[in-house]
Amino acid sequence: MRTVGVDLAAESVRTAVAWIDWSAGGARVGGVELGADDGMILDAVANADKAGVDCPFGWPDEFVDFVIAHRDGNVEVPVGPTGREWRRGLTLRVTDRAVHELTGLTPLSVSADRIGHTAMRCAGILSGLAQRGEPVDRSGAGVVVEVYPAASLNRWGLKHRGYKRAANVGKLGELVDELLTAAPWLDLGAYEKKCRLSDDALDAVIAALTARASALLMTTAPPPEHIGTARREGWIALPTGPLSKLPEQS
Repeated sequence: MRTVGVDLAAESVRTAVAWIDWSAGGARVGGVELGADDGMILDAVANADKAGVDCPFGWPDEFVDFVIAHRDGNVEVPVGPTGREWRRGLTLRVTDRAVHELTGLTPLSVSADRIGHTAMRCAGILSGLAQRGEPVDRSGAGVVVEVYPAASLNRWGLKHRGYKRAANVGKLGELVDELLTAAPWLDLGAYEKKCRLSDDALDAVIAALTARASALLMTTAPPPEHIGTARREGWIALPTGPLSKLPEQS
């Protein structure tokens, strides 16, 4: 099995892709590329058994309805506490709330934060995959699944804060040490240094590990009552088992 992880950014310069090849009892990172453009991402996903993408796959249904109503000049805004809760519905997807309940982490709002720029790029990539004939299901049932590396690290009992950006490269290296201790079967090979110097690279590897968990049905899935919503808004796959279980099947 081959899994791919994509740490997506609005532009190629901060986008990383990682490939992991799995065999009985172990896994080897076969590549980590920084500065990945859409073509590289499409090719990587098309040649993967499962790919994890760190980016919202859609917008909240309530936000989409709000934008349409605003376009048509037909918005009714509640006031007071009701208004605050209404705005919260516009900014958080069902999966964002589920992630918060399970991890205490709140994903960036795709409708009220700069991650929206990245989601616009992601929408184009998902469309490109569908045009290539790749099965795209925003709930994660197809070849791609939405992931959140910090939440995956949290679920695996690893440090998940304070390792981003160049100023924290020391903590990034400590996280790599922690990951390799928890997953001695993972061979970073020639790409270990890159993961120690770039949080984008490491997040791509974590995304590829989460894709493996998803392929093994070892991640959260939308409950039946939210399947339709997840297929529109996206659904973040959170690991439900330990890292040690990932290499047990080839």
